Amino acid sequence: MATDFFQQQDVARRSTTRLIVLFALAVLAIILSIEVLLAATTGYLGRDPDTGAINWAAVTDLRLLLVSAVGTLIVVGGGSLYKIAELRAGGHVVAEQLGGRLLTAGTADLVEQRLLNVVEEMALASGTPTPPVYLMDQEDGINAFAAGFSPQDAVIGVTRGTATRLDRDELQGVIAHEFSHILNGDMRLNLRLMGLLHGILIIGMLGYFILRMSFYSGGGRRSKDGKDGLPILAIGAGLAVIGFAGTFFGNLIKAAVSRQREFLADASAVQFTRQPDGIAGALKKIGGFVKGASIQNPNAPLASHMFFGEATSGFTSLFATHPPLEERIRRIDPSWNGEFPENVPAGRRAPQCAVPRFPRSSSFPRCPSSPVRR
Repeated sequence: MATDFFQQQDVARRSTTRLIVLFALAVLAIILSIEVLLAATTGYLGRDPDTGAINWAAVTDLRLLLVSAVGTLIVVGGGSLYKIAELRAGGHVVAEQLGGRLLTAGTADLVEQRLLNVVEEMALASGTPTPPVYLMDQEDGINAFAAGFSPQDAVIGVTRGTATRLDRDELQGVIAHEFSHILNGDMRLNLRLMGLLHGILIIGMLGYFILRMSFYSGGGRRSKDGKDGLPILAIGAGLAVIGFAGTFFGNLIKAAVSRQREFLADASAVQFTRQPDGIAGALKKIGGFVKGASIQNPNAPLASHMFFGEATSGFTSLFATHPPLEERIRRIDPSWNGEFPENVPAGRRAPQCAVPRFPRSSSFPRCPSSPVRR
């Protein structure tokens, strides 16, 4: 990968574009499904009095299609804007919700100072402003994240396990990976996808609300004044199915987008550091560490897509926000033999084999490790 990281980035970008188009098609499918639902309801109300056959002519009614499109876009767009406004308060909000503590320059703690130095170096390498750095003191797993809506309000969060268990090259690889998310606009992309999913979810919630109200008011039974409640019941059930199904498939696409952006960030990390061993070594240590990349904070599931490694266990691989660890390593290091290194015990000080200089040299010493086969 050392020589083809630009190609790897192009592949990841093209895959992301295809998935975004697929997401747009999913929204279009929701609009058409709602149009068919309204047409069926209208046709039911205007059915033939003799045969009871539903009049499906409304399906081709452009006015009904326009109403469906405008109504869907208002609900999805409104829900999206609300969610985006809620989430774009700034990366520091996310970092604090995940238990992060803001680090200050000039700290006497060598681990913290090394982390600040590496972040500053990667900011220079990627050409972006140096973001504030938060340390998650209570997290032993090897993980990190970037949060924020733009490079100007971005922050970097790092777990205590990452700061103490990785050598300097590996830490550089992880931080470079997070800078790729900042530089390539992944945080903004994730925010918009989360907003759209929230908007689609509102359609399902609206349908559920109509369904419950219909049941409380007598369901599909015909009322004493001759009014038929079945169309309202059908609209509620239909919107619930469309909304929840749209959310399900939207989450599948969002997870696939997230996995492609992880590949892109891995390739960009090699570009920034000019050496693949750092990020590959960090991924291998995650594989050999009993706690892996796990995050214990209760807010971790909401931010799982932002992390360097799989912070929480997914429902299935289809919903995983990160590619399999082995696949990520092999894309960076095709000659990898499948062995994971034994963990370096965490300490309060930075590993002494690390050399706090940048840019790196291939002669820099590495932390020794004993291979173990998983």
